[in-house]
Amino acid sequence: MSTNTELARLLQLASPTLPVGAFSYSQGLEAAVEAGIVHHRESAQQWIEDVLALSVARMEAPILVRLIAAWQAGDHAAAGRWNDDFLASRETHELRAETVQMGYSLRVLLAQLEDATPLEAIDEASFPVAFAYAVARWQIDAHAALVAYLWAWLENQVMAAVKAVPLGQTDGQRILLALGARLDAIAGEAESLEDEALGAYAPGLALFSSRHETQYSRLFRS
Repeated sequence: MSTNTELARLLQLASPTLPVGAFSYSQGLEAAVEAGIVHHRESAQQWIEDVLALSVARMEAPILVRLIAAWQAGDHAAAGRWNDDFLASRETHELRAETVQMGYSLRVLLAQLEDATPLEAIDEASFPVAFAYAVARWQIDAHAALVAYLWAWLENQVMAAVKAVPLGQTDGQRILLALGARLDAIAGEAESLEDEALGAYAPGLALFSSRHETQYSRLFRS
């Protein structure tokens, strides 16, 4: 595969137009806005930065690394085990339902585009396991794929903040510029983590995600 083709497919995977429903989730951010914890650009950036550093970078990102390696090696059993571990790490019903729904949507899309039989064999495929399958199937560089995955997560969080706080588009771009510069380093750290070092610790995220499940007025599903 040419470098340009690989880049195009990576951009396709990371694009907000990917029909997996990511735009409908805030991952607890909306509840933090409701509670007044997030109320302007600075507090939105701090919230997103903390979740990125304490949760995504310590659990979701390194598991994605392992899932990509498993699919590249044709080790379907390992892919299934890491998928189970990721689902078990979701702190609330909403967060678990989110990744299962997005994983299902991406699996269906991939099956319509080309063969996704190995992925279909995994019960309750999470979004990372489906994303990793596409990365391996399309022969995309693993590190680049991880950075793109982190970017897609970051962009979705910023757009949720733009809608929920609300923020102006320029403030959203300032957050993307500041935190986007850190993604390559975060990806490198995730790739170096040993199995025993995996583990997210973000009790505030779990608390506000739980609150969101019974929040009366809301825009987002999580």
